[in-house]
Amino acid sequence: MKSKDTGKLGFGTKAIHAGQSPEPRTGAVMVPIFQTSTFAQESPGKHTGYEYARTDNPTRTAYQECVASLENGKYALAFASGLATTDTLLHTLKSGDHVICADDVYGGTFRLFDKVLSRFNLEFTFMDLSDPHAVEKAIKPSTKMLWIESPTNPTLKIFDIAALTKLARSKSVLSVVDNTFMSSYFQKPLDLGADVVIHSITKYMNGHSDVVGGVLITNDTAIYEQAKFLQNAVGAIPAPMDCFLVMRGLKTLHVRMKQHQENAIAVAQFLSKHPKIEKVLYPGLESHPQHALAKKQMSGYGGMISFYVKGGLVEARAVLEKVRIFTLAESLGGVESLIEHPAIMTHASVPPENRKKLGISDNLIRISVGIEDASDLIADLNQAIG
Repeated sequence: MKSKDTGKLGFGTKAIHAGQSPEPRTGAVMVPIFQTSTFAQESPGKHTGYEYARTDNPTRTAYQECVASLENGKYALAFASGLATTDTLLHTLKSGDHVICADDVYGGTFRLFDKVLSRFNLEFTFMDLSDPHAVEKAIKPSTKMLWIESPTNPTLKIFDIAALTKLARSKSVLSVVDNTFMSSYFQKPLDLGADVVIHSITKYMNGHSDVVGGVLITNDTAIYEQAKFLQNAVGAIPAPMDCFLVMRGLKTLHVRMKQHQENAIAVAQFLSKHPKIEKVLYPGLESHPQHALAKKQMSGYGGMISFYVKGGLVEARAVLEKVRIFTLAESLGGVESLIEHPAIMTHASVPPENRKKLGISDNLIRISVGIEDASDLIADLNQAIG
């Protein structure tokens, strides 16, 4: 299926049409689920462009073309999970290479880097990326990758993507931006100079809490070809049904993100005035330390909020157990509102001393604000906080 020319179209139009021309044989408007492991060949090596489903699948191709269009990228590659995407990218490195990574990073990323890949003689430096000058000092001859997550998970720090990627390029360091929290709708890291953008597609991009997946997007042909080789060689690919489901989710991404943000702003404002809440972390609040930067490099503030309840684990646990509409569960970005305790749940793999330094304390709660009625979400939090 050939991608439509979507370069000048709006985001919503691209989300619905990019890579998704009607199927030529039957005219099916929705891209079919090509549930096949192999494809017939006319002669040895002569085929339609598809030979084996690990290498390529038409449903996956359509999905990848759509995501690439939404990120203003030339290429996209889909994987079985966000961490499979990350692991594949790290396979582009070799023993002895050095990676600089944001300190307040997704717990799964930290675990993969610190507990798994470090055993293969890759060196990792976890640091605050807020000061590009400090980052520059940390770069050494063996530094090959700068891993940026903005906003960070779970304390929602914002980093200057344009400044960091410019620095990385000047030092011949590959820059990668995890754009999961913002989605392609609210932030465009490639436009800000990033070499590669990744998503845990599980979250906002799919948006329905029914698929685990990941994707990378780039404009660089050499990076794409290397990652494409690894995608086929390592094999952590998504199933055709997963690709179909993500394309379904992408069609409403722009609508969902607007509602996530509208609700999150209302919830954040409520929490910031509550007497039992110590502090609220949300880029859309003027009280956020990097509010001005967020306003500059993002087109919206998303649906993620972290906040500190007054007290400790007892008080936090009480809130988590009393909510009725919010669901106590890991993950984020679905249409339903979720609430979780980072120190015990998503960031348990981060050592206690590191969590303390980063502000991931026992009274920190993270919420993914869904698209329910905002008044119901506020009422639920209000009764749970007490």
